[in-house]
Amino acid sequence: MAFYKKSFPSFDTIYIGGGTPSLLSIQQIDYILKSANDIFNIDKHAEITIEVNPGDVSIEYFQALRKLGINRLNIGIQSFDDSLLKFLGRRHSDEESIAAVEDARQVGFDNIGMDLIYGVHGQDIKSWRQTMKKALSFSPEHLSCYQFSLDQKTPLCKQYRKESLQLPAENEALDFFLTTSKTLTDAGYIHYEVSNFARTDSSKSRHNMKYWRHIPYLGLGPSAHSFDGSERWWNTADVESYLTAIKEGRKPLDRPEKLTRDQLALETLFLGMRTQDGIDLEQFKRRYGPDLLVEKKPIIDELIKNKLIEIKNGCLRPTLAGMAVADSLALI
Repeated sequence: MAFYKKSFPSFDTIYIGGGTPSLLSIQQIDYILKSANDIFNIDKHAEITIEVNPGDVSIEYFQALRKLGINRLNIGIQSFDDSLLKFLGRRHSDEESIAAVEDARQVGFDNIGMDLIYGVHGQDIKSWRQTMKKALSFSPEHLSCYQFSLDQKTPLCKQYRKESLQLPAENEALDFFLTTSKTLTDAGYIHYEVSNFARTDSSKSRHNMKYWRHIPYLGLGPSAHSFDGSERWWNTADVESYLTAIKEGRKPLDRPEKLTRDQLALETLFLGMRTQDGIDLEQFKRRYGPDLLVEKKPIIDELIKNKLIEIKNGCLRPTLAGMAVADSLALI
């Protein structure tokens, strides 16, 4: 933190995430937050989130988190199906997920997010609907519904290869996505980013919206990424190297990357096309130069014709169909 005191003096969101922060003791989390408040100017109304695994927490743990000033929880439920959780290698059960949510409510948390996952082998639309229905029964303020993907280095990926298991075909993945959006928007949630739903505008993840709006952020810890508006850098993933660098008074960097104006423009498009708000055309022109409506007119007209994007209130926005192929829309 001390390395960045001058370049990142103040924050209005803190997000303790990454692997499984709920493995930390209350004393360790207290130390992190006290250090942040000592070194940086933290807004008194800051959104302070911690990710928790249902199997790690108790009502006493939640009570202690509340006392530390944490006001938002993101609970990594993934599924309410024990067989699916076992397949995914998760350490918690359906029963523990329910207990975690109920305990969090009991101690007074009124901003709870749940992470859910779809498209896993053995999961069909019917069972996914049941998962969403159960999640909605707890009225969470926020839901993140991620399409399952495989990391090449994980045991699960090796299992998929060994057993010749398949990820959902394109049309099946689209069906999952559209079913998710319809189910949750019918329940009153705002589909404000490809994978994210909020019960109200104020329930949107203030922290994550900074990423999608390409606002500078500081990441701390091994392998954490940071962005200052023109340059990106990331820390070494090796814990020993990370600790050694800090002890020697060096930033524990892996490497930095200076972004060109064109790269920044492309990233702004890529991130903006994942969100309900889209791209503010006038702001984009001021910041990066090109007038998209002039320079990209043929392709924009074609995308509008195919109902993948729309122009509304001066913003170029993806439709629901566009959100389903959001990564491709950035290539306009």
